[in-house]
Amino acid sequence: MSDPEDTGADAGAESGPDTRADTGEGATRCGYVAVVGAPNAGKSTLVNGLVGAKVAIVSPKVQTTRTRVLGITVEGASQLILVDTPGIFAPRRRLDRAMVAAAWDGAADADVVLLIVDAAARKVGADAWSIVDTLAASGRPALLALNKIDATPRDRLLDLSARLNERLAFARTFMISALSGDGVADLRSHLAGAVPAGAWLYPDDELSDMPMRLLAAELTREQIFRKLHQELPYAITVETEDWQAFEDGSVRIAQVVYVQRDSQKAIVLGKGGQMIKAIGSSARTEIAKALDQAVHLKLHVKVRPNWVDDPERYSPWGLDPNA
Repeated sequence: MSDPEDTGADAGAESGPDTRADTGEGATRCGYVAVVGAPNAGKSTLVNGLVGAKVAIVSPKVQTTRTRVLGITVEGASQLILVDTPGIFAPRRRLDRAMVAAAWDGAADADVVLLIVDAAARKVGADAWSIVDTLAASGRPALLALNKIDATPRDRLLDLSARLNERLAFARTFMISALSGDGVADLRSHLAGAVPAGAWLYPDDELSDMPMRLLAAELTREQIFRKLHQELPYAITVETEDWQAFEDGSVRIAQVVYVQRDSQKAIVLGKGGQMIKAIGSSARTEIAKALDQAVHLKLHVKVRPNWVDDPERYSPWGLDPNA
């Protein structure tokens, strides 16, 4: 048995970084691409599509992503380190402030900033305009991707592009559908040429730097978002408490779903425990896909009042509780 506390989400991490750029000046490129945008713009869907695997959870609800997630992919001689950031919005709670701070930190540290805007929305929201204005004030070049073009009339796309570029002259504008992949190949090719020359920072078979324990917890939280249609998911967090790998290749995972009140616990459990069983079944399937191995998943639901104000809960996500 083993405990993967500090193991990356993909095998091969022990092989060390790729140093093939040393064989010739500019032979390879490598850089960080911060994917920013308002909540539910499609950032995580795009990152997963570019990586070719699920490294960030996705749901129709806003504010699903709580931390910066690195997705790693190779395009030709370029290694792209995609930083899927939490949605940027006007924060109200401590957790909100920490998430937004993490998003802007990801943008500040990146070599390339890519703004995703939901083109299918009825209008460009205040959060998106605020991001555009902040990027403009920073003076940093940025790329724009209008997402969900498969659900948007062409004349609206052209009008959106013109209005956004009037506010900030983007280095280039892309029309994409992160869900179908339409236009993503052109974006990927451009990003490969936009990152700086240099040695790769990760092995060429690594897809993310997220520890498996955290990835598994996030995949379970994704299923909670999908199955509970009230505001309850925002009051929930999931932590992996135990992880045991066996010689037959299977793994047994024990997780705790924390809620803030007894009434919330009852909702998560469901009548006769049916809801938590459904969540566990779906989560087990997704975790098994991500790990490529058989998974035995045990979920417990516990009440932890005001966990959102507990600084220790922020540590697994890499968030600053004092942001």
